[in-house]
Amino acid sequence: MFKLLLIEDDRTLFQEIKERLSGWSYDVYGIHDFSKVLEEFSTIKPDLVIIDVQLPKFDGFHWCRMIRAHSHVPILFLSSRDHPSDIVMSMQLGADDYVQKPFHFDVLIAKIQAILRRVYNYNTDQIQLKTWSGATIDYEKNTVSNESGTVELTKNEIFILKELITQKNKIVSRESLIKSLWDDERFISDNTLTVNVNRLRKRLDEIGLGHYIETKVGQGYMAMEEVHSYD
Repeated sequence: MFKLLLIEDDRTLFQEIKERLSGWSYDVYGIHDFSKVLEEFSTIKPDLVIIDVQLPKFDGFHWCRMIRAHSHVPILFLSSRDHPSDIVMSMQLGADDYVQKPFHFDVLIAKIQAILRRVYNYNTDQIQLKTWSGATIDYEKNTVSNESGTVELTKNEIFILKELITQKNKIVSRESLIKSLWDDERFISDNTLTVNVNRLRKRLDEIGLGHYIETKVGQGYMAMEEVHSYD
């Protein structure tokens, strides 16, 4: 049974969501003290976090940032705030998805199921180590390493990189990436993919690999393979 941490201060809404999710065999936890979200998160050790933006003490962006500093657990925002900047902010902080209130419960379930499949089953029966452009990619540890150092990626970032290098030197369409990542493109915005790819490229820049992820305007993305020559 997956453990979900629902960080929602509206107790009525919390109980409604908890009851519905419990019906799908999820073990749902809440927060008792909103000034100690990180401590309660560490105690519960959830498999997925669902978090509102507007919370007592500190907002959801603050707690997303704090959680991301300690864990790569998937995070889903659930908020009535619908400004594009809020969605972009959540993605930049490392969230996996964003659902706007009011929402249809079937959509929330679909989002949760897609995230859990992607995060916990995406690398089943896959080779855990891969070399690309002079770097070693560890799909189990979510790291990319070369002589310049090691960077750790989020689940989304490592998945996108895996999809791109599986078809290296070929254009992978945006539609294909969205479908692979979220299972159903109707439930995700095109901008979310852009934010994730830009974040991946920025992380790879730290070890000199960012320029190997190319944007093909109007088509998609391509992972270029560095050609090494040996004397």
